[in-house]
Amino acid sequence: MMNGLITENPTFVQLLGMCPTLATTTSALNGMSMGLATTAVLIGSNAVISLLRKFIPDKIRIPAFVVVIATFVTVIDMLMHAYIPALYKQLGLFIPLIVVNCIILGRAEAFASKNGVVDSVFDGLGMGLGFAIALTILGGVREILGAGSIFGITLFGEAFKPALIMIMPPGAFIALGLLIASVNIITKKIKAKKA
Repeated sequence: MMNGLITENPTFVQLLGMCPTLATTTSALNGMSMGLATTAVLIGSNAVISLLRKFIPDKIRIPAFVVVIATFVTVIDMLMHAYIPALYKQLGLFIPLIVVNCIILGRAEAFASKNGVVDSVFDGLGMGLGFAIALTILGGVREILGAGSIFGITLFGEAFKPALIMIMPPGAFIALGLLIASVNIITKKIKAKKA
């Protein structure tokens, strides 16, 4: 489980799922919501794929995985549309696109199809939470610098001049690059101390 949170973080280390990472992180709430939706799909699809792994023929393995993943995405999409319509409108098209998120299909192929249910659920939880934390941090940085708030709560007074570029697409690339660089520096320092 810790692999997804730190050493194999899908966003900061493996650089997977960049489309929703860059597009939905205009605020901390959007990033966290997208990350949690992806986590729910990861946990559910990993569990079902792990349960069915011995019954799915190799020739149709990937299409079978996609059907399982699409089922969970549809459920999440409908629940968000029914119970959180404002957030659903914010995330829009990116909820159905979870189906083709390479993190989910990658974990299904690399882990869930080869391991037991409990291990697969914890793998999905770790990878999903790592993704959710990364998106929340990225969204938080962009929201603080671009709007002067976090989770909609204003942090600075009237004198604050927001860097509007941070809530625009170029700001996503800038913030992500700086966060990845920071993670790399911290990781190198930790490895150097262990050596």
